[in-house]
Amino acid sequence: MLNVENKVIAITGASSGIGEATAKLLAQNGAYVVLGARRTEKLKKIVKEIHQQGGTAEFKALDVTNREDVKAFIEFTKDKFGRVDVIFNNAGVMPLSPLNSLKVEDWDTTIDVNIRGVLNGIAASLPMMEAQGGGQIINTASIGAHLVVPTAAVYCATKYAVWAISEGLRQESKNIRVTTISPGVVETQLGAEITDNAAKDLMKEIRKTALTPDAIASAVLYAVSQPDDVDVNEVIVRLTASAF
Repeated sequence: MLNVENKVIAITGASSGIGEATAKLLAQNGAYVVLGARRTEKLKKIVKEIHQQGGTAEFKALDVTNREDVKAFIEFTKDKFGRVDVIFNNAGVMPLSPLNSLKVEDWDTTIDVNIRGVLNGIAASLPMMEAQGGGQIINTASIGAHLVVPTAAVYCATKYAVWAISEGLRQESKNIRVTTISPGVVETQLGAEITDNAAKDLMKEIRKTALTPDAIASAVLYAVSQPDDVDVNEVIVRLTASAF
């Protein structure tokens, strides 16, 4: 038996890609999932599909850059199911560009979503988990937390930060499991916000060899399913043929 059934799992960035795939896989394995994102029509569709497959799911509109919004999302999850066993801080953006293009608004957005979004998720869920005597916080970093490539300096910096925040939380925690998921190149909508033409062309080239979101969902399932006294600290998932 996987240690997943009846766990209450809140997922940010759940309207597509890794978040969507993870929500569906966890629900298939008996978890109660709550999906959060800004695109509520997509969330509604995914939740309906989960219900049709016999799973349990709810959704709520969520902007991870808004601290009160994230707090309300976690409170909504607790109100629906009585507790929160896992939060998967998965929301992220990747508007790649060379630094000398000075796309400073993109830098701000990347920092707000990728770093503050994770911190907001921790702030909303950690006190609740400590009060209930346990839980798990899973944060999506990236292979970009371990290497830097041109046009990705700011993005990689935010993912280094996610890795550092996760490791710091792990060291401070006695009853809370902390996991960093670091995907390699994945075929998702991440990067759709790229406006720099050179960076956009580079991403198309890189994604000619890419994982599917299901591969990352399986990594999350693996981390969640371990015994409560086993903490999988980091999972790096790459396509076998990938150079990145």
